[in-house]
Amino acid sequence: MNSLNSEAFTLLGQHILWSDMLGNVFGLAALALGWRRSLWTWPVQFVSGLILFAAFYGHLTGSAGKQAVVMAVAVYGFWQWRRGKGAAGGHISPRFATWRERAAMLAAAALGTVAVALLFTAYPSLSWDPWPDAYIFVGTIVAMYAQAKGMTEFWIAWLLVDVVGVPLNFANGYAFSGFVYVIYGALVLWGMRDWWLRSREAARPVLEGAPA
Repeated sequence: MNSLNSEAFTLLGQHILWSDMLGNVFGLAALALGWRRSLWTWPVQFVSGLILFAAFYGHLTGSAGKQAVVMAVAVYGFWQWRRGKGAAGGHISPRFATWRERAAMLAAAALGTVAVALLFTAYPSLSWDPWPDAYIFVGTIVAMYAQAKGMTEFWIAWLLVDVVGVPLNFANGYAFSGFVYVIYGALVLWGMRDWWLRSREAARPVLEGAPA
């Protein structure tokens, strides 16, 4: 772990750590595989979470906790997609969340963020910046849960997490994470478009007498 947290190179005056770089490279690969609806997105996401956990542990508690959640949900997501309803050839069929599911996820995100932030505030050793850390921690749980369930809205959840995650990474010296999140943003937008079109097609009613 110490060797992973050593400096790989310097970019634009920023010190790039091996763990930061490798974890985010795997994260990019996982996101691309998620876009393609491949079952392999989950094992790759697990490896990314493991490496980034080593990078953040002891410094950014919320981000480290986020990676622990990433690994746990990656196991759940793999199981969920493997048994996936309508799966074929290792791929899943995306869908839109119901309004009830959207309301439940929004409520869970809001209440969870407040609860975790209050915990971090009560125990300052857990985080030097409780609210952003809590937002990232809880937002990641919601995003990955939605992804595991095949909900197209998980892309929107990732965008909302990245809005806070990018400046937080730059502010704490994880420059490679900040740079990579710019690429994440582009992949998320393209992936969201692809899943959105597929979900809309799946939700379209088949006319009577027309071939399914």
